[in-house]
Amino acid sequence: MKESFYLAIKYLQFHRVRTLILIGSIGLILYLPAGLQKLITESETQMMARADATPLIVGAKGNSTDLVINTLYFEQTEIDALNLRKAVALDETGFGYSIPIVSIFKAREFPIIGTNLDYFDFRNLSIQEGRSLRYVGECVIGQRVAERLELNPGDSLISSPENFLDLAGVYPLKMAVVGILESSNTSDDFAIFTDLKTNWIIMGLGHGHQDLKNVNDPTLVLDRDSVNVTASSKLYIYNKVDGKDIGSFHFHGDINNFPITSILFIPDDHKSATLLRGRFKTGEMTEQIVVPSIIVENLLQNIFRIKQIFNTVFILVGVATLFILGLIVMLTLRLRKDELYTMFTIGSSRNKTIEIIGSELLITTFLSLAFAIILYSLTGYFVEDFIRQFII
Repeated sequence: MKESFYLAIKYLQFHRVRTLILIGSIGLILYLPAGLQKLITESETQMMARADATPLIVGAKGNSTDLVINTLYFEQTEIDALNLRKAVALDETGFGYSIPIVSIFKAREFPIIGTNLDYFDFRNLSIQEGRSLRYVGECVIGQRVAERLELNPGDSLISSPENFLDLAGVYPLKMAVVGILESSNTSDDFAIFTDLKTNWIIMGLGHGHQDLKNVNDPTLVLDRDSVNVTASSKLYIYNKVDGKDIGSFHFHGDINNFPITSILFIPDDHKSATLLRGRFKTGEMTEQIVVPSIIVENLLQNIFRIKQIFNTVFILVGVATLFILGLIVMLTLRLRKDELYTMFTIGSSRNKTIEIIGSELLITTFLSLAFAIILYSLTGYFVEDFIRQFII
């Protein structure tokens, strides 16, 4: 038997290209059903854990799935906006507290999330490096953002313009990176967090100007008197906020009327949650309120139907692969007719020949299984990307 394995190994090494193709093909067939099962199971666990940890979400009437996906996983689908006054009204009910969310903009393909410091406490997010938010124009980034963009506290990050051809639009905002969050293995790792006012500045609802009282360029001033100074269109609008110009930033209008995309509402207890949902159901409050776990569970049920289709396909492909493998063995035996004849001539028995060929198949199968196990062990590293690319 030892000699048979030795000859089998030498044969496979000599035909290494064909051997690698067989190992890769069989390994993938073995891996795909188990790998997909692991991806979907871990994705379900992570998605449901985040949904279960979020009691209620309030948003404008519309697609509830888009609302939940935007709020929980920061996949910035188009949803209608609320205004901040709704969060104030929810706080005044006495049933709990609200956490407003603005999820509209991106910076280098990562979502910019405007919120308040309650969000970090609610999600148990802590700072690994740097500090938390203090001033307008600052941002705290998730662990995966820091890794992929190679950012550290003290660096800067510029928001992406919504439309590069919109010359009259809002300038991108240069934000100061002041902290990096510890990894939470959730969507928070892929997000850039700011306060609400920073997002409103990106929208163009707030901005800063040069101090007209101290400018020397007469083309910046249209009119000046003892009380007012009227600026020309050449007046520079800041696209960054730092200690020197933070005092010049201001907002036009009532901040309570400014837009937010959704509200996380954290009720004091189950009774408070039920009473609040009742107010929405009776029409006393005109927006929609959803329980994220129900929405996500319905979404995952559709994914499981797709998984069943995939499993059926993989089984059929596996059967086809076995037939192809059998055909390859038969063709190989035909091609090796002279080789087998030589083996018989020098005294090898039929059983010994079968033993050598069986050893080749056993080694190939074992290496294919090892390849499948390696792929399976690596699957966990791609769960977040799988969730973001194929589920959300």
